[in-house]
Amino acid sequence: MHFVYIVRCADGTLYTGYARNPRARERAHNSGRGAKYTAGRRPVRLVYQEAFRSVGKALAREYVVKQLTRAQKDALVVSGRRRHH
Repeated sequence: MHFVYIVRCADGTLYTGYARNPRARERAHNSGRGAKYTAGRRPVRLVYQEAFRSVGKALAREYVVKQLTRAQKDALVVSGRRRHH
């Protein structure tokens, strides 16, 4: 499976990414091996994920989610932690 995920950083900001294993990616972010953005905003907490069968669909969805406003991302987080496509 392929996942689009959102983590909430210690400063309250949200970071969206792609991973094969969102929990492992959360650990990577928290160990400083994640994105530059999250390195200075640790700890992060996984707050949302969507699962996809294909990497192409996951990456396309990641692009869409990254374009959303903060309010729209917050609504996604509130709507549910896990979605499968």
